Amino acid sequence: MKLGLDVDIHKLKAEKLRKGKNKAEKDLDSLKTYYKKLHMSIRTVGLGKTSKQWRQEIKEEKTKANHWEKKFQDVRVREDALKKSLLGSQSEKERLQARVAELEKSLH
Repeated sequence: MKLGLDVDIHKLKAEKLRKGKNKAEKDLDSLKTYYKKLHMSIRTVGLGKTSKQWRQEIKEEKTKANHWEKKFQDVRVREDALKKSLLGSQSEKERLQARVAELEKSLH
């Protein structure tokens, strides 16, 4: 009878271990699936790049930024030149208007 109880106890322990093993395998499969989905998402959004790829992308973006900064500076220089030219033209216009007024007075 004692041996029968020992056998029953061992069978219950074995069954409990089998159930635990099955649950662990199920959890492992679930984790593997989750990992695959996560890895695919990372690749999809571009986070799976190598550091060399990131460095290259950063270099390209810096080049673009420098290009636009240079264009901005060129436009600013042109704007300053145009402002100076406008001021010169306005001064010339005022001088000519004064000269015209002076000539009109001399005619009368």
